[in-house]
Amino acid sequence: MSNKEKFFAHIEKGYTTKGDFITMGAGMIEGETVNKAFVKIPLKTLNRHGLIAGATGTGKTKTLQVIAENLSDKGIPVLLMDLKGDLSGIAQPSPGHRKIDERHEAIGLPFDAKGFPVEILSLSEQEGVRLRATVSEFGPILLSRILDLTVTQEGIVAVVFKYCDDNKLPLLDLKDFKKVLQYATGEGKAEFQKEYGRMSTSSTGTILRKIIELEQQGADLFFGEKSFDVDDLTRIDENGRGYINIIRLTDIQDKPKLFSTFMLSLLAEIYATFPEQGDSDRPELILFIDEAHLIFKEASKALLDQIESIVKLIRSKGIGLYFVTQNPTDVPDAVLSQLGLKVQHALRAFTAKDRKAIKLTAENYPDSEFYDTKEILTSLGIGEALISALDEKGRPTPLAATMLRAPMSRMDVLTDSELKSVITSSKLVKKYNEEIDRESAYEILNEKIEKAEKEAEKEKAKPTTRKTSSRRKSTRMNPIVKVLTSATFIRGVLGVMKKVIR
Repeated sequence: MSNKEKFFAHIEKGYTTKGDFITMGAGMIEGETVNKAFVKIPLKTLNRHGLIAGATGTGKTKTLQVIAENLSDKGIPVLLMDLKGDLSGIAQPSPGHRKIDERHEAIGLPFDAKGFPVEILSLSEQEGVRLRATVSEFGPILLSRILDLTVTQEGIVAVVFKYCDDNKLPLLDLKDFKKVLQYATGEGKAEFQKEYGRMSTSSTGTILRKIIELEQQGADLFFGEKSFDVDDLTRIDENGRGYINIIRLTDIQDKPKLFSTFMLSLLAEIYATFPEQGDSDRPELILFIDEAHLIFKEASKALLDQIESIVKLIRSKGIGLYFVTQNPTDVPDAVLSQLGLKVQHALRAFTAKDRKAIKLTAENYPDSEFYDTKEILTSLGIGEALISALDEKGRPTPLAATMLRAPMSRMDVLTDSELKSVITSSKLVKKYNEEIDRESAYEILNEKIEKAEKEAEKEKAKPTTRKTSSRRKSTRMNPIVKVLTSATFIRGVLGVMKKVIR
């Protein structure tokens, strides 16, 4: 048996599945694609999370596109974070190309061009379905971790939430939260101190500054109503295909705090609302987080712990998380150890640091008799990747250098008119894009303060009026009496009487 035949048997055995699967491409050996040596990922293990990594220009985004398309075809909804703005083309079929045909002929897989059901979402002022959440939905613990507060400051946030619950004050947006904080150390200081204890003005001042920092990254657009229902991410179209939800994030690349705030709130909401799935045959929803290093950039330890905890627990809800980044070292080890599928595109060794990173990356993959992992990591071409997955029993599959299939949809963005057509035909735009600013803590407290000030003015006015009138009564004197009783008049009368007596 030749080495090629031996490799074919190795891949075929390692990637055999009983249940449904998606095909990533065909295995390669000695630089050649082995026809029909299909590398398949069981749907059953897709909720075990994954990583797509590689240097710039090696094909990470197209790999993401391939997986998203195949999941949609299987009726599994997808959520994509589009930070570079180049994923909207999924809505239109591929125009085809000679090189695509050659690639699929080598793989042994027919090419089928088609578009997919797409929903465009937005966190900012960009067009699309507006994503919002209320401060109340975050809760004191999550909000404190996002703001990176101390234990004392966390206690103050918890008291603010308790006060709002006790007094039926809706906390909808950041101006509501700021108003309650200001009230707690201002007009309502006595009320707070009596019910909940004294609050340090320096601590509340620090919390306010951190909220303002969050606002400057655009969080004031995210906090508010109408809150997005995460169930709307799991829609299926009339043909049984899962919707591919694309969040346009091109204008928040330099706002890591907003990005991590949104991601953490979304994952927490999904975890809180989705039912337990256990070990099901297919995932409920797959999330792809492009430029994943932005989540972990400048994140506090508390925030990283929260992310790690959610990654560990959320798979039981049938949710798969896939991190897309340039280097696996961008993802913390605690998170990396939870990832079942790894698609590793080429890495470049320009510096000693790069070579060290390649060595570390190679150690994350199973040994293979067919490859020197460190060597092949630097020699992979565009659209080629090392793949290691989990089989249906949760065991690692053989390491396979893979010629990846081409996307079935357009590998380019939608035109302005095409994008407008997708957005205007969306049912979710009509549902979520109406701005709502109902009465909440900000308005209620302002009204309460205004009422208290008016009452204080009235009380102040009453005693002032009484004192004035009383003083006037006691000092007021008839002019005639005043003259008759004056010292000058008395001295004059006494002088006249003295002369008469003489």
